[in-house]
Amino acid sequence: MKLVEKFEIIELEEFTGNGAAIYSIALGDDEETLFDRFVKENENTYPDEINSIVERLKAIARLGARPGYFKDKEGRLGMGDGIEALYDEPNSNLRLYCIRYGTIAIILGGGGFKSKEIRAFQEDAKLTEENYLLRTISIRINKAIKEGVIQWDGNCLTGDLLIDDTDA
Repeated sequence: MKLVEKFEIIELEEFTGNGAAIYSIALGDDEETLFDRFVKENENTYPDEINSIVERLKAIARLGARPGYFKDKEGRLGMGDGIEALYDEPNSNLRLYCIRYGTIAIILGGGGFKSKEIRAFQEDAKLTEENYLLRTISIRINKAIKEGVIQWDGNCLTGDLLIDDTDA
Protein backbone atom coordinates (compact mmCIF):
# COMPACT_ATOMS: atom_id res chain seq x y z
CA MET A 1 0.00 0.00 0.00
CA LYS A 2 1.25 3.48 -0.88
CA LEU A 3 2.23 5.88 1.86
CA VAL A 4 0.27 9.09 1.34
CA GLU A 5 1.73 12.05 3.18
CA LYS A 6 -0.06 14.81 1.28
CA PHE A 7 -3.33 15.04 -0.62
CA GLU A 8 -6.02 17.56 -1.44
CA ILE A 9 -9.77 17.10 -1.62
CA ILE A 10 -10.89 18.67 -4.92
CA GLU A 11 -14.52 19.50 -5.67
CA LEU A 12 -15.62 18.24 -9.09
CA GLU A 13 -17.82 21.20 -9.89
CA GLU A 14 -19.06 19.65 -13.13
CA PHE A 15 -20.78 16.96 -11.04
CA THR A 16 -21.73 18.76 -7.82
CA GLY A 17 -25.43 19.53 -7.54
CA ASN A 18 -28.23 20.22 -5.07
CA GLY A 19 -28.51 16.53 -4.18
CA ALA A 20 -24.85 15.82 -3.44
CA ALA A 21 -21.41 17.33 -3.66
CA ILE A 22 -18.84 15.23 -5.52
CA TYR A 23 -15.11 15.40 -4.87
CA SER A 24 -11.96 13.50 -5.74
CA ILE A 25 -8.41 13.38 -4.40
CA ALA A 26 -5.20 14.85 -5.83
CA LEU A 27 -2.14 13.10 -4.38
CA GLY A 28 0.98 15.03 -3.45
CA ASP A 29 1.40 18.03 -5.74
CA ASP A 30 -0.49 16.44 -8.65
CA GLU A 31 -3.26 18.45 -10.27
CA GLU A 32 -4.77 15.26 -11.69
CA THR A 33 -7.29 13.62 -9.36
CA LEU A 34 -7.74 9.91 -8.74
CA PHE A 35 -10.97 10.11 -10.73
CA ASP A 36 -9.18 11.83 -13.65
CA ARG A 37 -6.60 9.04 -13.60
CA PHE A 38 -9.36 6.38 -13.51
CA VAL A 39 -11.04 7.92 -16.56
CA LYS A 40 -7.75 8.19 -18.50
CA GLU A 41 -6.84 4.59 -17.71
CA ASN A 42 -10.19 3.25 -18.91
CA GLU A 43 -11.78 5.61 -21.45
CA ASN A 44 -10.27 3.94 -24.53
CA THR A 45 -10.98 0.37 -23.46
CA TYR A 46 -14.36 0.92 -21.78
CA PRO A 47 -15.87 4.12 -23.25
CA ASP A 48 -19.50 3.05 -22.74
CA GLU A 49 -18.86 2.16 -19.10
CA ILE A 50 -17.11 5.49 -18.47
CA ASN A 51 -20.11 7.28 -20.02
CA SER A 52 -22.45 5.26 -17.80
CA ILE A 53 -20.43 6.18 -14.70
CA VAL A 54 -20.49 9.87 -15.67
CA GLU A 55 -24.28 9.74 -16.11
CA ARG A 56 -24.69 8.06 -12.69
CA LEU A 57 -22.51 10.74 -11.10
CA LYS A 58 -24.72 13.43 -12.65
CA ALA A 59 -27.80 11.67 -11.25
CA ILE A 60 -26.18 11.44 -7.79
CA ALA A 61 -25.44 15.17 -7.94
CA ARG A 62 -29.11 15.87 -8.69
CA LEU A 63 -30.79 13.29 -6.45
CA GLY A 64 -28.28 12.60 -3.68
CA ALA A 65 -25.96 9.69 -2.96
CA ARG A 66 -28.75 7.20 -2.33
CA PRO A 67 -27.82 3.65 -1.30
CA GLY A 68 -29.10 2.20 -4.60
CA TYR A 69 -26.19 3.80 -6.45
CA PHE A 70 -23.64 1.75 -4.51
CA LYS A 71 -22.72 -1.90 -4.04
CA ASP A 72 -24.00 -3.39 -0.80
CA LYS A 73 -21.27 -3.61 1.83
CA GLU A 74 -18.45 -3.24 -0.71
CA GLY A 75 -15.14 -2.59 0.97
CA ARG A 76 -16.51 -1.58 4.34
CA LEU A 77 -14.18 -2.15 7.26
CA GLY A 78 -16.94 -1.83 9.79
CA MET A 79 -15.15 1.20 11.26
CA GLY A 80 -17.01 3.97 9.46
CA ASP A 81 -14.50 4.23 6.63
CA GLY A 82 -17.36 4.83 4.18
CA ILE A 83 -15.64 3.02 1.30
CA GLU A 84 -18.12 1.79 -1.27
CA ALA A 85 -18.07 0.92 -4.95
CA LEU A 86 -20.31 2.67 -7.41
CA TYR A 87 -22.93 0.15 -8.52
CA ASP A 88 -22.10 -1.27 -11.93
CA GLU A 89 -24.35 -2.55 -14.67
CA PRO A 90 -24.59 -6.37 -14.99
CA ASN A 91 -22.29 -6.48 -18.03
CA SER A 92 -19.89 -3.86 -16.68
CA ASN A 93 -16.27 -4.60 -15.86
CA LEU A 94 -15.24 -1.36 -14.16
CA ARG A 95 -15.17 -0.83 -10.44
CA LEU A 96 -14.96 2.74 -9.08
CA TYR A 97 -14.34 3.21 -5.35
CA CYS A 98 -15.55 6.18 -3.36
CA ILE A 99 -16.07 7.44 0.16
CA ARG A 100 -19.75 8.09 0.79
CA TYR A 101 -20.97 10.55 3.41
CA GLY A 102 -24.62 9.66 3.76
CA THR A 103 -26.63 11.03 0.86
CA ILE A 104 -24.93 14.45 0.77
CA ALA A 105 -21.44 13.87 -0.60
CA ILE A 106 -19.03 11.39 -2.14
CA ILE A 107 -15.30 11.49 -2.69
CA LEU A 108 -14.25 9.54 -5.78
CA GLY A 109 -11.13 7.45 -5.69
CA GLY A 110 -9.81 5.13 -8.33
CA GLY A 111 -10.59 1.63 -9.41
CA GLY A 112 -10.20 -0.49 -12.46
CA PHE A 113 -11.18 -3.62 -14.33
CA LYS A 114 -12.85 -6.34 -12.26
CA SER A 115 -13.24 -9.65 -13.98
CA LYS A 116 -16.55 -11.40 -13.40
CA GLU A 117 -14.49 -14.49 -12.53
CA ILE A 118 -13.26 -12.96 -9.27
CA ARG A 119 -15.53 -12.50 -6.30
CA ALA A 120 -13.55 -10.07 -4.14
CA PHE A 121 -11.38 -7.09 -4.95
CA GLN A 122 -8.57 -8.69 -2.89
CA GLU A 123 -8.11 -11.19 -5.74
CA ASP A 124 -6.87 -8.37 -8.00
CA ALA A 125 -3.71 -6.37 -7.18
CA LYS A 126 -4.88 -3.13 -8.85
CA LEU A 127 -8.28 -3.13 -7.15
CA THR A 128 -6.70 -3.97 -3.79
CA GLU A 129 -4.25 -1.08 -4.14
CA GLU A 130 -7.00 1.39 -5.11
CA ASN A 131 -9.32 0.27 -2.30
CA TYR A 132 -6.64 0.37 0.40
CA LEU A 133 -5.37 3.75 -0.79
CA LEU A 134 -8.87 5.17 -0.36
CA ARG A 135 -9.18 3.54 3.07
CA THR A 136 -6.01 5.32 4.19
CA ILE A 137 -7.32 8.62 2.83
CA SER A 138 -10.74 8.10 4.43
CA ILE A 139 -9.21 7.58 7.87
CA ARG A 140 -7.24 10.82 7.56
CA ILE A 141 -10.25 12.80 6.30
CA ASN A 142 -12.41 11.49 9.14
CA LYS A 143 -9.69 12.51 11.62
CA ALA A 144 -9.57 16.03 10.11
CA ILE A 145 -13.37 16.29 10.40
CA LYS A 146 -13.30 15.16 14.05
CA GLU A 147 -10.55 17.69 14.80
CA GLY A 148 -12.52 20.51 13.13
CA VAL A 149 -9.93 21.08 10.40
CA ILE A 150 -12.58 20.19 7.83
CA GLN A 151 -16.23 21.10 8.36
CA TRP A 152 -19.54 20.58 6.62
CA ASP A 153 -21.50 23.52 5.20
CA GLY A 154 -24.68 21.91 3.90
CA ASN A 155 -23.44 19.19 1.56
CA CYS A 156 -20.06 20.87 0.96
CA LEU A 157 -16.75 20.41 2.71
CA THR A 158 -15.06 23.58 3.93
CA GLY A 159 -11.90 24.36 5.85
CA ASP A 160 -8.42 23.15 5.01
CA LEU A 161 -8.93 20.53 2.28
CA LEU A 162 -5.17 20.04 1.90
CA ILE A 163 -3.97 17.34 4.26
CA ASP A 164 -0.20 17.47 4.56
CA ASP A 165 1.76 15.30 6.99
CA THR A 166 5.14 15.88 5.30
CA ASP A 167 6.29 18.14 8.16
CA ALA A 168 4.88 15.95 10.92
